[in-house]
Amino acid sequence: MFGVFWAIFAALPASADTLRLAVLQSGLSRDGPGLLLRDIRASAADVLAVRDLVATAQPDVLLLLRFDYDLDGLTLEAFASLLEVGGHAMSHRFALRPNSGQATGLDMDGDGRLGTSDDAQGYGRFAGQGGMAILSRLPFDHSGVQDHSQFLWQDLPGALIPEVDDAPFPSAEVFAIQRLSSTGHWQVPVITPSGTTLTLLTWHAGPPAFGGPHERNRRRNHDETAFWLHLLDGRLPSPPPGQPLVLMGNANLDPAAGDGMQAAIRSLLAHPALQDPEPMGQRPGTDQPGTETAYWPRGPGALRVSYILPSVGLDIRDSGVIWPAEGAGNHALVWVDIALP
Repeated sequence: MFGVFWAIFAALPASADTLRLAVLQSGLSRDGPGLLLRDIRASAADVLAVRDLVATAQPDVLLLLRFDYDLDGLTLEAFASLLEVGGHAMSHRFALRPNSGQATGLDMDGDGRLGTSDDAQGYGRFAGQGGMAILSRLPFDHSGVQDHSQFLWQDLPGALIPEVDDAPFPSAEVFAIQRLSSTGHWQVPVITPSGTTLTLLTWHAGPPAFGGPHERNRRRNHDETAFWLHLLDGRLPSPPPGQPLVLMGNANLDPAAGDGMQAAIRSLLAHPALQDPEPMGQRPGTDQPGTETAYWPRGPGALRVSYILPSVGLDIRDSGVIWPAEGAGNHALVWVDIALP
């Protein structure tokens, strides 16, 4: 009975004076270019499940992750059209080319091979695989967009770059071009009905698993989240973003469990410029709601990996986690309602 109540409560739309923000790791990425567009046009079952999850949440701004990018935006346009047919129109769309799948020509992981998915700037079988996108009911202030995705990993203060014999592994040549972002770090302002701007800080970190014996992925995962700490505190060449702002994305990192290095996410959750609403939801098959946002039955289990952290001063009205139907994906949609700034 409680689970039914929670699902109905979470589906209630935001009120007229609030803004609903949402993050969803969609899991829609395909193994080749154009395949996701094909499947959206064919109304594939997993595409419809994601559409229905978004329509249930009714966000005003949605960060959609693991969504394949194409230069002309056809895939994102097709999904937005499908969403509109499903009863939830989001007319403003934003996407930049992700680092995932961008070829480098170097052996980035030191396995002695070239041209593998691990040799791209971010893991990917093709350029644009598993990108990010923002769908919004509010217009974007494109003049204020900043893309931090080309920021080099070695330029992060205190970067946890893997080393062997006191030298970067696999080589200094690799880290002369290795970007920090597995997918992207974006700074995107949206324009509210009052004419003010709300800055979205968005990212999707790679997993803290695999990466060989030198913990390459684990270290990079930590530093992708630590990037925001340095940006907020003014320790990077780019100036700190103006407020109000909302940090939203998937850190692939739980503050208390899993395989990751948890210091960065713990510091982010405790940052004095941010608020953690601790959204909760009830995963199918469980008795009580929790803050977890993903579930891997054959891996680490249930973890909190997706986050929406409004800046201090924003009035948080409500929040929640909406899980897909059992078997329809292992990531939940996270939403937070704030008063319109």
